[in-house]
This record gives sequence, structure tokens and C-alpha cells, in this order.
Amino acid sequence: MMNIPFFDLRRQYDCIRDEIDRAMAEVHQKGWYILGDNLSAFEDEFAQYCGCKFGIGVGSGTDAIYLALLACAIKEGDEVITVPNTAAPTVSAICMAGATPVFVDVDEKTYNMDPEKLNELLERRTTELPKAIIPVHLYGQPADIGPLLGIARTYNLKVIEDACQAHGAVYYSKLSNEKRAENQIMNNDSRITSRRVGSFGHAAAFSFYPTKNLGCYGDGGMVVTNDEDIFHKVRLLRNYGQTDRYHHKIKGVNSRLDELQAAILRVKLRYLDSWNERRKEIAEIYHDSIRARDITKPIEMAYGSHVYHLYVIRTWKREKLQNYLKQKGIEALIHYPIPVHLQKAYEDLGAKEGDFPVAEKCSKQVLSLPIYPELEEKEISKIVNVINEFCK
Repeated sequence: MMNIPFFDLRRQYDCIRDEIDRAMAEVHQKGWYILGDNLSAFEDEFAQYCGCKFGIGVGSGTDAIYLALLACAIKEGDEVITVPNTAAPTVSAICMAGATPVFVDVDEKTYNMDPEKLNELLERRTTELPKAIIPVHLYGQPADIGPLLGIARTYNLKVIEDACQAHGAVYYSKLSNEKRAENQIMNNDSRITSRRVGSFGHAAAFSFYPTKNLGCYGDGGMVVTNDEDIFHKVRLLRNYGQTDRYHHKIKGVNSRLDELQAAILRVKLRYLDSWNERRKEIAEIYHDSIRARDITKPIEMAYGSHVYHLYVIRTWKREKLQNYLKQKGIEALIHYPIPVHLQKAYEDLGAKEGDFPVAEKCSKQVLSLPIYPELEEKEISKIVNVINEFCK
């Protein structure tokens, strides 16, 4: 029986083995592993890719959110708004910064922060307002960042994009699908309407966890920004607050993307767009070929370009379908089965079941199918056929 893993990093490595091995060998030959030339080059290359002026490599995506919050002057006791259906690290980072997470429900079509619900939350506030929002570009689908930025400006909130699952995703700013081809992605320029996610907020956080669209061979992350003050602050924070060796201007931490990972990511960055295109091709096959009426497939919104870090369907028969796929040798996972506000670790926040009905409903239905560039056509066909067979 053909077994299909949810993800297979070995396949990707085999495709680019020579380039990866050569890049790692060059690092070993130099004998410089921390804060070296590869990191500096990758920071510039990835920032430019995102349409930002600055990039700062850090230890993880969680650290990227945490350090971005600190650089935006978020302090103990401040409130930061995010969504409850994200991965726990988004909320962990808020708590690491000493701030208090505040949740707002999501849009059922996109699974991302609902601008209307955000506005309602802020309008109801009679006490001190939150200091920042963290919209999450979940599963690779851009959040509707235009309205969110407008609300943030109205209430003077910092905006930190959680783009940890959305490397290369593009926001088209109210443009219809027909207009997409007419708009080119350019570097930071206030006149253009098409930009990659990560270039809209005061700062943005990316993760390079191995299974991401752009992943390294361990933990890694980056903060990108167009704000020079935030850039300098994060650079200080990630390396003990040092200005020079043994001279510490502020209290900082140890969170540095190392040279080996940066060298690996420089190689992989050259392939990111083609890998994303392959993900979109697979997603289109799923969308066209899965015909079960009781399965909700992801929708690519007209305002953005989805990069399908995950292809997430919804069904009330989730557990039965997941088990059926497993019996047929297909691994499918759940992202995420318990919203953060219902996790025991965050019960002190006072939220309860029923507070965020859309996030809670989706958490009971979502199921992620395998989607990575190295999936073979026969594997994709098997996944589709098994799902359609189950749903007859």
C-alpha cells in the first residue's frame, strides 16, 4: 500500500542536496558560526523579498513576535489583541513580553482576524485600550490587512503581523482577481497596492521551522520592518543588548539565527516562489477534484494570494475521515484542535467556551491534508480518491 506522509523533508533535501551540502561546507570551512556573513546576506535578501528595508534573524518565530513586541514598546500590563485559533506560540510570545493577550474572533471563510469584530471590541472598550494587534496570516492565507490597518490607525495601535505560515503570500488591497495580473510586486512604495505580507505592519514575524514554506534544519525566525528604530532595537535585544563586545546598552536575550541555518535558507529562498506555485497547483487539484458536498474547502480571497502552507478542509466527520485516511496510508493532521482561550495554560485569561464561536466551531471541523511541492501526482490522486470514496 502506498503510504503518504503529511510532510517529507527528505524529498526536498534530495532535490537540492548538492547546493545545501556546498553551502554548509563553506560555513564549516570559514569556521564562523554566529552573526556572520551568511546571516547578514540572508537578512538583506529576505527583507527585500518581503518588500521591507530591514531584516533581523532570530532564534525562532516565537522569538520574532516577542522581540517585535518589545521593540514596539509593549510592556508588562499592556494588552495585545490576537486570535484564539492560532498556534499557541503567538500567545506565548505575548505573555513572554509581559503583556496580556486579548482575543477577537475570526472570519469563517478565511480563519483570520475579523475586522468587524475587532472594531466592535474596541468600540465597547470604556477603559484603557490595548496597545497592539497581532493579525495572523493563518495557513498561508493573508488576513484582510487593509481594514485592520485602518482600525489600528484609528485607535493608535501597533500592528505586528504574524506571518509565520505565510512566506510569499501577497495582499492585493481591494483588487479583484481580474486585476491581479496587472499589478507587480515591488519593494516598499506607498503608491503600490500589491505587496507581500510582512510589509504592512510596524513589524512582522516569520518562522523558519523545518516544515514551513521556507524552512531551515532546526529552529529559526526573522523580524522584518521598515522602521529603523524597531530594527536597531531588535538587533540589540537579540544579542544581549550589546552595542559592542561586552558593552550592553539595554537588557537583552540570546536569540540569533546561526550561520548554518542562514546559509541553508539562502539556498532555499531561491526556490520559494516555485515551491509556492507548486503548492497552489496541488491546492487547485484538491479544490477541483474533491467533490464531497459535506466538505468545506479553503477559499482564496480576492484580496490576496494564498500560499497554502496548509490545505485545510472542514467536516463534522473529521475524526472518521482522519481515521479512514490513516487506514489507507494517508497522514492528515489537525491545526488546531483546541483554541488557545480554552487551553489550560491560559485559563487565567478568563475566557470560556462560547466566547469565540467561529474559532470554536472551526476547531471541531478542521483537517489538514498533505500539501508540499514534492508530492507526486499519483499520491495526490490517491488522497482525492480516498476522500471521495469516504464521502459517497
